[in-house]
Amino acid sequence: MEDILSVYQLPHDPRRPLVCMDEFSKQLLSETHTPRPTRPGKPAQYDSEYIREGSATAFMIYAPLEGKREIFITESATRTRIDYAHALELLSDTIYPEAEKIILVEDNLNTHGDASLYKAFPPEKARRLAGRFERHHTPLHGSWLNIAESEIAAVHRTHLDDRIPTADEFRHQCALASSIRNEKKAKTNWQFTNEEARVKLSSLYPSIQS
Repeated sequence: MEDILSVYQLPHDPRRPLVCMDEFSKQLLSETHTPRPTRPGKPAQYDSEYIREGSATAFMIYAPLEGKREIFITESATRTRIDYAHALELLSDTIYPEAEKIILVEDNLNTHGDASLYKAFPPEKARRLAGRFERHHTPLHGSWLNIAESEIAAVHRTHLDDRIPTADEFRHQCALASSIRNEKKAKTNWQFTNEEARVKLSSLYPSIQS
């Protein structure tokens, strides 16, 4: 935990951008009846019945110090090693091609490692991509420390809260949310520090018995 909190206190450095990345999914649902539109004093009304249309999966790639985000939609609606590797490729070669090193905060999943790059790409490319990142993993049961989670929640509230019937509509809403929030340069003002953690979460720290 202290490693992640120390990373969040680093000043912004364009040569070493801080990026938080996390996966999220959306169940796709279509309507059985046409919803009643919003009327004065009444919200839109939806039928309780719906049709399941599968799901869509994406990676939130979020630079909290810059107010910059990109949502990478997986082609397979899954979260495999291959999907993860292609998200890293986008981050390295398209979003920050000039960076000396990308400081990457991510959850502690078994897919989040260099092995995924070697599964997706030839060894030479995998090695090059692996060298582009300085990885910092949140502790087990501590995914709330990943700022990308709060950005995913913001996108859900504004653009993904209603039923979405197709993968194309999911892609459209994600692109729209990214565009609007990037234009505003919406940032995250992270306040939780190591000093506060040592007081508020003292019970989680190991103690030395005399």
